Amino acid sequence: MEMVDPDAHLVALKVMRLMRPTLVGLGPVVTCEPTDLVQRFTNVQESDGVTGVCAETLAAGQVLLLPQSFGSIYLGETFASYICVHNTTANPVECVTVKADLQSNTTRINLSMHEHAKSPVLLPPGGTIDDVIRYEVKEIGTHILVCEVNYSTPAGYAQSLRKFFKFQVLKPLDVKTKFYNAEIDEIYLEAQIQNVTTSPFCLEKVELDGSEDYSVTPLNTLPNGESVFTVKHMLQPNNSCQFLYCIKPKGVIAKDIDTLRQFNNVGKLDIVWRSNLGEKGRLQTSQLQRLPFECKTLRLEVLDAKNTIKIGTIFTFNCRVTNTSEQAMKLNVRLAAKFSADSQYTGCADFMLGLLQSGESAEFPISVCPSKLGLVKISPLILTNTLQNEQFTIENVVDVFVVNSDYNNDNTTHQNKLIRYESAANCLTQKQVQLQVV
Repeated sequence: MEMVDPDAHLVALKVMRLMRPTLVGLGPVVTCEPTDLVQRFTNVQESDGVTGVCAETLAAGQVLLLPQSFGSIYLGETFASYICVHNTTANPVECVTVKADLQSNTTRINLSMHEHAKSPVLLPPGGTIDDVIRYEVKEIGTHILVCEVNYSTPAGYAQSLRKFFKFQVLKPLDVKTKFYNAEIDEIYLEAQIQNVTTSPFCLEKVELDGSEDYSVTPLNTLPNGESVFTVKHMLQPNNSCQFLYCIKPKGVIAKDIDTLRQFNNVGKLDIVWRSNLGEKGRLQTSQLQRLPFECKTLRLEVLDAKNTIKIGTIFTFNCRVTNTSEQAMKLNVRLAAKFSADSQYTGCADFMLGLLQSGESAEFPISVCPSKLGLVKISPLILTNTLQNEQFTIENVVDVFVVNSDYNNDNTTHQNKLIRYESAANCLTQKQVQLQVV
């Protein structure tokens, strides 16, 4: 900062950053009577502002310490500064204007001030112009606050006074994401947030704002509504915590394979935290992208199948097969019959589906009769593409729990299942995402 002799100007420019005080731990307190021989040692202690006379009346713990320098600030927090211009002479000063700019590595931003500070005014003897400027910092790195005062001397000469204040904008947190592809086109997002500051902070809100093509369900609370975290998202320096979300494509997109391949943006993470004495910060990640949807040949979905059924009754479930290849298919569907002594069910199926062009789907029912109690596995289901002479064998189509006929609990819950062929059904990827100010 360039030092200017105050006698060379008719006005004085004072700039103070507005920030919350910090907590400082109390050291050992030594007190004594004024007549004690160790009084000289007590006089030295009084200079630190914490110990000294009546220090024994302070409770153990921490005290507030006012800022000692311009300091640093974290990305997403609000920079606030108090600017004061004072007439130090016995004469009025004319045409006084105040201007404040914030300069970063890439931009220079004019910080708006009140009209009385921007328009030329007459500053009487001992008069003052002051204002508070605020700006939410949006870039990491070195920033310089440039304050400039312009005025006219009694002789009519234009004068200018400038001061520079440098401070650093630091990164407050680190965000890493993992995507998991699951069944029924569900995607699970794990977001890991790490505190990279030098002091603890509290995560006030971590939400995934889904895009217009996907719906989001947070999985960070218990069934009773309580958070899964024992402490209210309090993060110590270098500590991290994970948040989990379930993401599903909306109805129209989920049914169209070609459209589903094109829409990979699932949303943005919106993060709000509170640091020293409630200082608020907010950041948003860049657009998060799911794993590319790939299903090279076909996809079979089991629709609306009951979890529990009584023995001796017909178990019917519906299936949907989708041609996800680039060529047309004509499928033969066959569920082999089982007549051995250890067979778990009776029933079979053997029929043809119509011609399926790329991206088209067809639904069909399959019925069997379970013959044993317990968990019954319906398999294998064989799909044969008669046009290309390709065969796909599904070893585990659906599971159903078979109970006695006098079982009274009417379990109406249903299950859905997705089976993909020649695709990575359980892929995951981890990446570090970029943070930006909302």
